[in-house]
Amino acid sequence: MKDQILTTIFKAALEAADPWRAVKNAVRLEGNRLYVGSASYALDCFNRIIVVGAGKGTAPMARAMEEILGDRIDQGLVVVKYGHTGSLGRIRQVEAAHPLPDEAGVKGTEEIVRMLKEADEKTLVICLLSGGGSALLVSPAEGLSLGDKQAVTDLLLRAGAPIGELNAVRKHLSKVKGGRLAELAHPATLATLILSDVIGDRLDVIASGPTVPDGSTFADALKVIRKYGLEDRLPAAAARYLVEGEAGKIADTPKARAACFSGSSPLVVGSLALALEAARSKAESLGYATEVVTAELQGEAADAARYLAGVGRDGLRHGGGRRCIIAGGETTVTVKGSGKGGRNQEMALAFAMEIEGTEGIDFLSGGTDGNDGPTDAAGAMVDGKTAGRARGFGIEPEDFLARNDSYTFFEQLDRLSGERHHLITGPTGTNVMDVQVLLVEP
Repeated sequence: MKDQILTTIFKAALEAADPWRAVKNAVRLEGNRLYVGSASYALDCFNRIIVVGAGKGTAPMARAMEEILGDRIDQGLVVVKYGHTGSLGRIRQVEAAHPLPDEAGVKGTEEIVRMLKEADEKTLVICLLSGGGSALLVSPAEGLSLGDKQAVTDLLLRAGAPIGELNAVRKHLSKVKGGRLAELAHPATLATLILSDVIGDRLDVIASGPTVPDGSTFADALKVIRKYGLEDRLPAAAARYLVEGEAGKIADTPKARAACFSGSSPLVVGSLALALEAARSKAESLGYATEVVTAELQGEAADAARYLAGVGRDGLRHGGGRRCIIAGGETTVTVKGSGKGGRNQEMALAFAMEIEGTEGIDFLSGGTDGNDGPTDAAGAMVDGKTAGRARGFGIEPEDFLARNDSYTFFEQLDRLSGERHHLITGPTGTNVMDVQVLLVEP
C-alpha cells in the first residue's frame, strides 16, 4: 500500500487549511486601522476590543489575532475541543466536548455571553468560528437542560442527519445560535472570521451561524424531527419548546433585516476548496495526473465509497498512466450497530470491500480535524489487498461494517499485520471537513 504517498498528499491539504495562516492572510493592522478582508475598522473609534469564538480551529485563529493586535485586545475567550488548545496570552481558552456538548461548553459560553452583554457601541467584537462550534458554543434555551440538548444531538447524529438539518434543530433550542450571538453583542461592531467546514460555505450553517441571519424557522426544525421519526423520542421539554415556537409563542431566530446585523461583517478565511487545491498541487508534483472530482461529497459514507471505487475501477480500465483522484466533503453514517468508528473509517472499510482483489488502487479518507467520530484516528488507508488480508487473520470486514465498528477493524488489522492502515495525525488545529485521496496506477 502506498501509505506514504497518500499521507503526503493529505498533509498538503492540512497545511493549506491551517487556521493561523488563514487569519494572517485575511487580517492586517496598518497604523490605527484594522483590515479584515475588504472591511476596515478605525481602532481609535473603539474603547474596547473583545475576541470570542468557538470551534476546533479557534486556538490558532486566536493566536493569529494576538500576534496582529497584541495588547489592544482587552478581553477574550474561545471554546475549543478537548486537546485542541494552543499557546495564547491575552485570550483565554476553555476546553469542552464534541460532538456532544458538555457542562464545560456551557460554562465557557456563559462567560462569552457575559462579555458580550457588557459590550456597547464603542466596542469592537471579533468572533472566531470554525467547525465544531455548534457543539462547543452551547447555551440551552429557556426551560431546557444540557441533557435535553445532548439527547437531541445524539438522536440526530445516529439518524444520519446532515449538518444543515442538525443545525436547523440546534439553532432553535439555543440562546446563542442562529444569529442570537449577534443579538447579544448589539450595539457593538461585530467582525466574524470563519473557517468553513460546511459544503458550499453556508454562513448560516457553519457553527450554527451564531452571528449571521438565520434562514430556518421553528417549522423547519420540526420538519427535520418528523423526517427521521423522532417526535416521540425527543425529551419532553425540547419537543414542547419546538412546538410552541412553531405556534409563534416563542420568538424565532433573527432574520436578515434585524438591527443586530447592521454592524456585522462575516468573512470566510479558510475552506475545503483551498485544501483540495493544495492536495491536487502536491499530487501533481509527485508525478500524478490529478483531478478534483468533487468538493461536495455527501450522503452515506458507504455509498460514497462505492461511488469512488467505481471511479477508481474506471481509471484502471482506461489506463493512461498514474492518476490521482481527489474529493472532499462531509458524509454521514446512519448508526445501526454498537461499534466504534467514524465516517472516514467506515468509508475506507466499505471501499476496501468494494475493491477486494483489485490491483493498482490505493485509497485514503481522513477528517481534517484529526478526529474521525469519537476516536483518536483521522481516518484510514486501504488497497485491494486490505479486505483479503483481514480475512486471513479471521477479521471479517462485513461483520465490522454491519455493526459500525470500523475503528476496531483497522485497530485489529494493524496490530496483527504489523502494517499501517489507521491514519493517526492527532488534533490538527483545523477543520474543513474531510478529504479523500485515490491513487490509480494501471
